[in-house]
Amino acid sequence: MTGATGPFSRAAALDRLASEQFDVLVVGGGITGAGVALDAAARGLRTALVEQRDFASGTSSKSSKLVHGGLRYLQQRQFRLVRENLVERSRLLANAPHLVHRIPFVLPLSRSGAMTGEAVARSYSTALWAYDLGGGLRIGHRHRRLSAGDVRAALPSVRGDTISSGFRYYDAFADDARLTLAVVRTAVLHHGAVAANHTPVAGLVKDATGRIAGAVLGDGTEVRATVVVNAGGVWADEIDALHHPGRWPKLRPAKGIHLTVERSRLPWPAAGVLPVPGDRRSIFVVPWGDRVYFGTTDTGYSGPLDDPQCTPADVAYLLGAVNAVVTDPLSPADVVGTWAGLRPLLDEARSSRTADLSRRHMVTTDGAVVTVTGGKLTTYRKMAADAVDQVVAVLGRGHRRSPTRSLRLAGAGGPPPGWDLRLDAGTAAHLASRYGAEAPAVAALAAGDPDLARPLVAGLAYLRAEAVHAARTEMAQTLDDVLSRRTRALILARDASAAAAADVARLLAPELGWTPARTDQEASAYVAAVGRERAAAGLSPTPTCPQQ
Repeated sequence: MTGATGPFSRAAALDRLASEQFDVLVVGGGITGAGVALDAAARGLRTALVEQRDFASGTSSKSSKLVHGGLRYLQQRQFRLVRENLVERSRLLANAPHLVHRIPFVLPLSRSGAMTGEAVARSYSTALWAYDLGGGLRIGHRHRRLSAGDVRAALPSVRGDTISSGFRYYDAFADDARLTLAVVRTAVLHHGAVAANHTPVAGLVKDATGRIAGAVLGDGTEVRATVVVNAGGVWADEIDALHHPGRWPKLRPAKGIHLTVERSRLPWPAAGVLPVPGDRRSIFVVPWGDRVYFGTTDTGYSGPLDDPQCTPADVAYLLGAVNAVVTDPLSPADVVGTWAGLRPLLDEARSSRTADLSRRHMVTTDGAVVTVTGGKLTTYRKMAADAVDQVVAVLGRGHRRSPTRSLRLAGAGGPPPGWDLRLDAGTAAHLASRYGAEAPAVAALAAGDPDLARPLVAGLAYLRAEAVHAARTEMAQTLDDVLSRRTRALILARDASAAAAADVARLLAPELGWTPARTDQEASAYVAAVGRERAAAGLSPTPTCPQQ
């Protein structure tokens, strides 16, 4: 093959962008922009979306990957926000059951320090009852008080002398990059939208009256649209500057860091919520297949938006939080993956702590430009609905009620009975949890070619067939698209993915029409990026063997 064709292909999208008139053009292909595109298209509006890099390449692939109400928002008395989060969590569990999964969380109480004493236990019990009654019970479980023994059973390797008791409650997990991709694909395949990644916007277009009438892409293509939605996330101020140069920024980015280790080093079957010693923050520790990740930091950020990095101080902060409670301390050598993301927080509180800034979202309208900023992964659908409400108001047409409350995402139906007869149970479960009803297509690729049934990256469950599927049907354009977002090899096995880079590039080359020079360039660029990430964090390479 020489590049994907069909409705969800970049070539088809570019043709439509150049030739059609749209009601709405969404700028930004993170989870918010994807949600806006789906909501607008589902309301019958002619919709286009463009993303400067890859779908979810910014914050939306670098979140904590939790679909949750936010217990700490109760401590900040943001009751309305928690309820909204819990309602949206329930909708995501119903609309994307193949991608959003319930997981138990254990909150241990300490024998000493800030989280100790019966008064603290009563405080958490009250908060968890409020969590349950505010919508948490929709997940099918209520919180439970745990003994110290129960906590140690749920979180093996926790030091017995540090724990007095604890609580268990339930929230949900989602691979944020795949969720974003599913929303985009649903908009395109089910509702006729147009979407193109690696398609930056160079400027906005005005008509003879001075009204915004579309955008100019980086290659000079003019996209005609009646309304433009700025869903740029942390880049929203930069997009706003195309319309209003010099306007003061509305956002204050906060950097979040996560580390990944082998599950053998932190064998927790449940997720944990751990206080950071000497700080007012907590971190999550979340099992993910054969890996466990933990984070996040929450610090102000003023560096380049395109390349936030994990630093040695970030590594020390998170390892210190975990090592304060475990019997077998982790070291930097145990870290097999890192990721750094920026949250687009609204700077309303003027607080010195980014942890105090609002996670609410804001929608503003300025002529034919609608801007949606702030928010979080869990509430992307509500953010999108609010933004499209404004689009409809500007247009004066379109369905006024969002249909996405019960709109199921592509793959949500699950694979048909008997699709996995030729697969082992582990592979079948892996594919079903990533592709849902579309899993048989990936399985068929592997069944038709034994080479595609082999692992893509040593030590991970991904199949080579998944890389081919990504190139053919998921608009993957680069090696990084495949190893960082269509699969999550980069953040789950940093150095193993680099060792596999040349082999995966050769696999993708005929699918994407790459020359030998381009194939080598893709592999070299990926390996160099892994090296920069590792060096920025002060980490040594993880021993691994190159794949042939």
